[in-house]
Parts: sequence; C-alpha cells; structure tokens
Amino acid sequence: MSQPNAKELFQAGVHVGHQVRRWNPRSKPYVYANRYGISIINLEKTVSQLAKACQTVENLVAGGGRIWFVGTKPQAQEIIREAARAAGVPFCAQRWLGGTLTNFRTVNRSLQKFKRLLKMEEKGEIDQMPNKEASALRREMARMQKNFEGLLEISELPDALFVVDIRHESIAVHEARRLNILTVGLVDSNANPGEVDICIPGNDDSSRSIRIIVDAVAESVRAGLEARELRGISRASHANAETQALISPEVNLSETAEAVVEMAGEDGIEE
Repeated sequence: MSQPNAKELFQAGVHVGHQVRRWNPRSKPYVYANRYGISIINLEKTVSQLAKACQTVENLVAGGGRIWFVGTKPQAQEIIREAARAAGVPFCAQRWLGGTLTNFRTVNRSLQKFKRLLKMEEKGEIDQMPNKEASALRREMARMQKNFEGLLEISELPDALFVVDIRHESIAVHEARRLNILTVGLVDSNANPGEVDICIPGNDDSSRSIRIIVDAVAESVRAGLEARELRGISRASHANAETQALISPEVNLSETAEAVVEMAGEDGIEE
C-alpha cells in the first residue's frame, strides 16, 4: 500500500497551518517554523504519523475491527462521503448527533425508526396519508437524514473513529475517548494533538489537503478488508484440505485393497 510522500503532501498544501495568533502551543512538536504569520507544519512528521495511522487502521480492519469516518465541515463533507462509500465503511458527513456513541442504544432506536419510514416511503405508503401527516413525516425524515446519512447499516459501536478537524468534531472525539474507542485525526496547528490517539498533523481546511489524507486512510481500510478476506479464504482452504485428507477422495481403492492384502500376507495373518 503506497502512501503519499512529502512532496505530494506539499503540493496538496498539507504543510499550511493556521495563523500564528491561532496557534495551539501543544502542536509545537509538529510545527516546523512560522513564516509570514503562518505556522508551517513539519511534513516529515506528517509522513511518519500518516504511515502509523494507516498501518494501525489496516491492522484493525484486517482483524475484524470497525471504523467510522467523520467530517462534517463543508470542505470535508463530499470527500468523506466518497472515500467512506468506496471503502465500504459508515460515515458522518452532515451533522454529528450528540450521543451517537455514548447513548448508542437510544440513537439506534431512532435509526430503526428512520429505516421504517424509508421503507414506507419506498412503498408509497406516505403518499397515501393525509397531506398534513405526510408533510410532518417528511420533515422528520429530512432531519433524520442529516443525522443518519452514512450510518444506516450500523449495528454496533465502532472500534475506531477517523476524524477530519478534531476541533470541529470535538463532541465525536470526546465521546470516542470516553468509551476508549481508538481515535485517529487530521490535526491542524490550532488544535491539541493530544486529544486523539494518533495525530496526523496537517491542514484541515483545504479540500486538497483533506482529500490526500482521507484517501490514504481509506486505502488502508480497503487493504485491511482484502487482508481479512484472504485470511478467511486461507482458513476455509485449510479446513477443506483437512476434510479432503480425511475422506481421501483421490485414493485408488483397488490399489489400497492390494496393499492391505500384501500387508496381511507379510504379517502372516490367516484369511
């Protein structure tokens, strides 16, 4: 799995941090210098941290772990949608509903209700209702769409959360940390990298910067899924091989019978 190098990150503007006046002192280990009032992020650190994040995500997914993508700021929304759908993972791209993790049981009930409403709409049942009732249901569905887009297939809490802009998604990050869910985040110079388990230092405002980081993490998810499938195939093949060895379908029965007769004669066993 190839990861973007420092030159590619530079071309995407990943190194451009926030204005110095908005600098978070805790981001200092990842800041190379300040130029013209702008914090410049150390891309060598970005490369190493991105590699660490991607390897961790790949291993987690390969082992059967679940990861969600979160990015609700305008610059990240469509990128998160595309990458998460391509990788086949749940995502939140419009609005993080408070309690999605910490109050999962209640949120899941609302999600199930939304699914029922979608089925009703698909069957045309809402169209048959009185206009006032139908309008109320559609307003409720529009609100639910913002909350649950990308999360329709979830049934369990994630094992990890990948977040774009940990300040903007502070509620999601805090919920994950409270439940000891692994957090991986794209962290700009105005944020505290200690808020997440794995910090990927970089510009979280530019769509080009966001895309190159998100695509790299999404690729690690796909690599993990492929490894998981190969392990499953390998285990199945091994089990089939053992079964085949037990039933021995390729054994020539006539040759086996002759061998038994020869052994019986050699051992002096009377017929």
